[in-house]
Amino acid sequence: MIVRIMGEGQVRLDDGHLAALNALDDELLAETRAGDEEGFRRTLGALLDAVRRLGVSLPDDSLEPSELILPSPDATLSEVRELLTDDGLFPG
Repeated sequence: MIVRIMGEGQVRLDDGHLAALNALDDELLAETRAGDEEGFRRTLGALLDAVRRLGVSLPDDSLEPSELILPSPDATLSEVRELLTDDGLFPG
């Protein structure tokens, strides 16, 4: 799966990592719905760090279509709320 982190670039992420990322995504969804700014900030950072750590960065000139777009690390709670689906940021 190709994941874009807004403002940073793309990462190729093995589907085997989705279960661990979905746990963080579920936490982020709950914190966003509750308006928990502190929890939201902490979990968004952890989610993006995990994607960076588990994935392989693609070159800046790569033109791969992104299957998933994640917010930038400095995104606000309301900006992320607009990106969320019923499943969160990650499908499933």
